[in-house]
Amino acid sequence: MQKQTITSIQKAKGIKKLTMITAYDSLFAKLFDEEVDFILVGDSLNMSFAGQKDTLSIGMDQMLYHTKAVCTGAPNTFIICDMPFGTYINEITALKNAISVYNKTKADAVKIEGGAEKANIIKYLTQNSIAVVGHIGLLPQNVRADGGYKIKGKDKENIEKLIKDAKAVEQAGAFMLVVEGVKSEAAKAITNAVNIPVIGIGAGVDTDGQVLVWSDMLGFFEDFKPKFVRQYLDGATLVKNSVKQYVQDVQNKNFPSKKEIY
Repeated sequence: MQKQTITSIQKAKGIKKLTMITAYDSLFAKLFDEEVDFILVGDSLNMSFAGQKDTLSIGMDQMLYHTKAVCTGAPNTFIICDMPFGTYINEITALKNAISVYNKTKADAVKIEGGAEKANIIKYLTQNSIAVVGHIGLLPQNVRADGGYKIKGKDKENIEKLIKDAKAVEQAGAFMLVVEGVKSEAAKAITNAVNIPVIGIGAGVDTDGQVLVWSDMLGFFEDFKPKFVRQYLDGATLVKNSVKQYVQDVQNKNFPSKKEIY
């Protein structure tokens, strides 16, 4: 698969379904390289990788470390770095941190949560040569302010607000938009309302593409399984069984064998 560019991404709308997966290290990024259109270095790593209850406590240094590793492992895939909570509270702070992403990693773009209220920041970044992916709907960084993870787009008023947010993000210069945790009819309306590709997660089939957290889709994260996740592998069970077999082989002196010693 040829590496995507912003031009090819935008041309794909309505033509080809786009695929995105998260990665947090070079090892898994290498496995995903050229298999998907995008790799997102998501702040979700704070939960699935660091064991925290939400994404809020991860910092810029951690995101830079993981993004650099992912870029090393997947040089042929379009890489997007999540801007963590508190790193884009105003235009100057956002630009400073986004420049750090570009200076210290080979990421192709950054992602920012928020709709119309973040349009000025998105515009400021894009005017300063930073490629931006927007993110509306259920916003993980708003979990405490919202009182939990709440599905959006349940009524006409909220759908209209989401469409307004999507248009504001597009007009501000974002080249793509992630829509998370919204009713499928709302996601379809959003997708039809803008000219940039819309990537869904928990948003139904009518978006321009899909994104999943790798540890969810491959069955490694066992704490809970969101309704929208399809598991393509029972990774946790496979790993546990392999480790048990290793322990048994060591204890029974079946490992190492004659072929595995010098």
